Amino acid sequence: MKRITMAAGTTCLALAVAAPLSAHAAGLGSASPAPSGPASVAVEKSRVADMTAALHLGSGEALQVKTVVSDRDGTTHVRYERTFQGLRVVGGDFVAHRNGKGALAGTSGRASVAVASTSASLSRSAAASKVAVRDLKAASTTTELVVLVTDHGPRLAYDILRSGVRADQTPSRLHTFVDARNGKVLDSWDEIADGTGHGIHVGDVTLSTSGAAPSYQLKNPTTGAFTTDLNGATKGTGTQFTDADDVWGNGSTTDRQSAAVDAQYGADKTYDYYSNVLGRRGIWDTGKGAPSRVHYGDAYVNAFWDGTQMTYGDGINNANPLTSLDVSGHEMSHGVTENTAGLVYRGDAGGLNEATSDIFGTAVEWNAANASDPGDYLIGEEINIRGDGKPLRYMDQPSKDGKSRDCWDSTVKKLDPHYSSGPLNHWFFLASEGSGAKTVNGVAYNSPTCDGSTVTGVGRDAAEKVWYRALSVYLTKRSDYPAARDAAIKSAKDLYGAGSAQSVGVAKAFDAIGVPKQAETP
Repeated sequence: MKRITMAAGTTCLALAVAAPLSAHAAGLGSASPAPSGPASVAVEKSRVADMTAALHLGSGEALQVKTVVSDRDGTTHVRYERTFQGLRVVGGDFVAHRNGKGALAGTSGRASVAVASTSASLSRSAAASKVAVRDLKAASTTTELVVLVTDHGPRLAYDILRSGVRADQTPSRLHTFVDARNGKVLDSWDEIADGTGHGIHVGDVTLSTSGAAPSYQLKNPTTGAFTTDLNGATKGTGTQFTDADDVWGNGSTTDRQSAAVDAQYGADKTYDYYSNVLGRRGIWDTGKGAPSRVHYGDAYVNAFWDGTQMTYGDGINNANPLTSLDVSGHEMSHGVTENTAGLVYRGDAGGLNEATSDIFGTAVEWNAANASDPGDYLIGEEINIRGDGKPLRYMDQPSKDGKSRDCWDSTVKKLDPHYSSGPLNHWFFLASEGSGAKTVNGVAYNSPTCDGSTVTGVGRDAAEKVWYRALSVYLTKRSDYPAARDAAIKSAKDLYGAGSAQSVGVAKAFDAIGVPKQAETP
């Protein structure tokens, strides 16, 4: 371990119904799931025929194993993707749950995927003409015939993927789904989840680096996470940061290494949180750390996760690198969501996706216990992006930002995911700390409930574990807030037992944000 000394200071960044399953694991306590590696996936792949028969899948349906989560009591949760008559099914994912004896105990998120015909009435070119053209540089377009699961059932559709770079230099991979029979645009979302903010120096920190004099590398020798310099480019892998004496950066933008230190520290702390607290070996659950690229573009005021790596711009006038701990945790948690539930970035699912990153970005910040950026329930509290000294988002009362919702109703899904995230952020605060006025870690909060009730928190540690289990075991791509309620209550019962303070508290926190009771009871 090497100590990396940085001068104190700040830079700036602008962030941009599951089937009932019995409480089979009350004895788990707060234990994390057992590691599930390639071997368990291989085993489940060999069982696909048996699972197909057990589920009585319709003719033409086929399963592909995506991930496997194994509990310490022998229960397993197998996440599947589906095809129908050879076509990829978008939104057809579901989770099958096996008990300790290997018997099927239930499923989460399973929907019908059968369409009457896989012959399109509309040509590919006609479908492409229905798509609104976004101004992208270096744009390319691909078109694939798929089955799209919608709120109104499965539809034969074209997935038209337009890739390129937006005017603000952010990459884009925009999917638009067009009905292959009548040309109606059914749905659309971008794979690249937006995030912006003002980076905060992490002060004097210790990092694990690789190599030896005169060519140390900013690369973690255990996880392989490394940081590169894009030097203003908007594509490519960049140049690996190296140093002769293993002392990196000077705490200001006069040294290009300073932003790299923040990025590397953020990647390491995010990995540490998932590994040490949740038992997940990084974003992909493989023990591999995430690479980071800094100095992206020209005065690029953003940071993003693109499915493989973190990328940070240098901010306004290239003077404020967008490298900060909370941004790292937030953006890389989009990667965890992508590799678990896969929540699409629209509707209720988009809000759950964005709130998940706020929740685990906050959790990373608390877990790091960095004196330069102490834990709190404020999103972007250091950035002053509006020039009024206020945070970007508030978990105790999301509506204080002027756009987010405190409470859920059926209209929330129409909002941008950064604002439809409000109810779940509110749930997390209530579940962690409870309702009303209080001071936590030196910060004053006041969290009212939507139903006038009083909520007693179950603790941040329990709330984090419950939500992670919901994400990794029960939620699917198009889950909504009611499904999230059931998933969280199930998860609390799995971890702490039916009738436990945690399962009751989790349910009351969902009552308090306006999500009505569903099938699952605490």
